[in-house]
Amino acid sequence: MILGRVIGEVWAARQHPGLLGKKLLIIRPHGWYDPPLNVGHLVAVDPVGAGAGEDVVVCMGDPGRRVLAGGLEQETSPLLPVDATVMAIVDRVELDPKAPLRFGGPPPRGAA
Repeated sequence: MILGRVIGEVWAARQHPGLLGKKLLIIRPHGWYDPPLNVGHLVAVDPVGAGAGEDVVVCMGDPGRRVLAGGLEQETSPLLPVDATVMAIVDRVELDPKAPLRFGGPPPRGAA
C-alpha cells in the first residue's frame, strides 16, 4: 500500500467497460517509493470519491482489482485491467518522532 496525494485527474473518452463511471486519479506518493519505471506519480482508479489535494491510501495489484470487481471473497468476479486502486481518504497521519522516516532505497539528496 502507498500513501500519497491526489495531484490531478485523467479523463479518457474510450476506456474498458468495467471502468465506466470511475475516476482515474494521478497520485504523487509521499516518501520513498520504488516503482519499476522512473516516474514520480501513478494513476489509480478511485471508487471512494477522493479529490485533488487529498491524501489517500493506494492498494497495488490483485487486491485492488478484486475490490473493484465486487469483493475479495468473490473468486468468480471478472477482474479489471487495474494496477492501483484508491482504498481510503486519509484524515490524519501521526508519525513517531523517534522513528526513522526512510525504510530503504536511495539516501535523500544531499546526504553523504
